[in-house]
Amino acid sequence: MSQGKLLYAQSGGVTAVINATASAVISTARAAGVKAYAARNGILGALREDLIDTSKEPIAAIRALAHTPGGAFGSCRFKLKAIEADRARYQRLIEVFAAHDIRWFLYNGGNDSADTANKVSQVAREFGYPLTCVGVPKTVDNDLAVTDCCPGFGSAAKYTAVSLREAALDVASMAESSTKVFVLEVMGRHAGWLAAAAGLAGRGPDEAPHLILFPEVPFDEATFLARVDDTVKRVGWCAVAVSEGLRDADGRFLADAGTVDAFGHTQLGGVGPAIAQLVKAKLGYKQHWAVPDYLQRSARHLASKTDLDHALAVGEAAVKFALAGKNAHMPVIIRTSDSPYRWKIEPAPLAKIANHEKKLPKNFISRDGYGITEAARAYLEPLIRGEAPPPYGKDGLPKYVTLKNAAVVRKLPAFDLADG
Repeated sequence: MSQGKLLYAQSGGVTAVINATASAVISTARAAGVKAYAARNGILGALREDLIDTSKEPIAAIRALAHTPGGAFGSCRFKLKAIEADRARYQRLIEVFAAHDIRWFLYNGGNDSADTANKVSQVAREFGYPLTCVGVPKTVDNDLAVTDCCPGFGSAAKYTAVSLREAALDVASMAESSTKVFVLEVMGRHAGWLAAAAGLAGRGPDEAPHLILFPEVPFDEATFLARVDDTVKRVGWCAVAVSEGLRDADGRFLADAGTVDAFGHTQLGGVGPAIAQLVKAKLGYKQHWAVPDYLQRSARHLASKTDLDHALAVGEAAVKFALAGKNAHMPVIIRTSDSPYRWKIEPAPLAKIANHEKKLPKNFISRDGYGITEAARAYLEPLIRGEAPPPYGKDGLPKYVTLKNAAVVRKLPAFDLADG
């Protein structure tokens, strides 16, 4: 083993393929002769000195991570503040890294995680500690800047499009005497990437989804209700996809729960049933709604092969970039061709990614604001292509793996997060 260890951590909402990235990280580190630790529950584990020795896991278990959803080492929503405001916590991180000879830190997450990795790199430099920090992209929201797409999105997009198509067939079957309007709520706080993905379920005005409600397009109740009514009268039923981040003309979330998460983001939920109830109250149609919530980000059985390939590639590249000294960078996906679909991995500075948000481009939304364009299809379709099913057991269920997650012996006094 070479001198120094690598520490990998998962952050934020997990995806169907984040463990595939973990698998690639650990396998690539092993091949390079570098011992890899993981932080239990993300940055919280690093602060608590709650580390996992992945060398205790057999290679078969590490490989099986590639087809196992969830976050194998635990994730968290915990945002470090500015360096001066959170200096005690940053100092604690450096102390933990030094105690365990951590020389490479890989943080797998979205916008806030990229910001954390960037700040840790700055603190290490200030303290004179030899540390290379690399952010690793992951988010079903697909809103990271610079990268063409984010690992995790393609599989969630595939699940969304397939679910909408299948539900639409159900609704169409029952519309004569039962449900007339079906509403599917999808994730997406500020960016309507998953809402757009629902549009892949059909083509043309008479195919579901008939209407998509994007967070980028202010909600107009009267226009929406008129479109629903027209669709039901023309087609016999109507399917609607709505983003959880839908806003009114004043910029207010329609589904603001009145609370915020650990990253300071408004907690959303309930826009699907709210839209369905609006249809019932104003138009009188029988309606049904569905909120897949965690299902859309954990459905490994319906993962996109393209997405899996992306997840593995960024994990391998993250380790190689780290060992090459690419401090404060992230491996990003660069699309070189739509047809045939081609891509490559390149390093990008975390400063250009952290706290930046990539919205759905205007040219991806149809002129009427309720559908997607051919440009959107050209972008989205390659990301959901290909199947990568997990192995199944005799019980008919997927064979997922649970790691030992053997703890590394602590060397420092306990740290109270409240004191940070």
